[in-house]
Amino acid sequence: MASPLIPPEDMLCFDVYGLQQSFGRLYSQLLEPLKVTYPQYLVLVLLWEGKPLSVGQIGTRLGLDSSTLTPLLKRMQHAGLVMRTRDAQDERRVLITLTEAGIAMRDRAADIPGCVAAATGLSPDQITSLRAQLADLRRGLQDHVSATTP
Repeated sequence: MASPLIPPEDMLCFDVYGLQQSFGRLYSQLLEPLKVTYPQYLVLVLLWEGKPLSVGQIGTRLGLDSSTLTPLLKRMQHAGLVMRTRDAQDERRVLITLTEAGIAMRDRAADIPGCVAAATGLSPDQITSLRAQLADLRRGLQDHVSATTP
């Protein structure tokens, strides 16, 4: 009797997992001179938009819960990249702002997106199309999990 299972190398999830590992290695190389991790880099990218963000806003945009984000932000504060302050209007909220060192890091990281794009070997149009497909895939999986979770 044939197995209903397919080998890992024929599974979409296996390809996505391998892709995530490859991106992780690439970003590790690119971020090593900056001494930041990939999640820390993502926080910096959000803050480089120019306005303070609450821990909750950062978590929502990055898909991270506060139990993951809070220690990460504390390490970034200890490294001198961000400041954590209580919101004057609502002391329950913690606002995250860049320090001068965090702002200055933007120039040192400016080439990273281009390096990543070049490393993919894809054209800008191919990257745009692939990102749209991946967003559709993520939404479909999230919707399915939400619909089937009691």
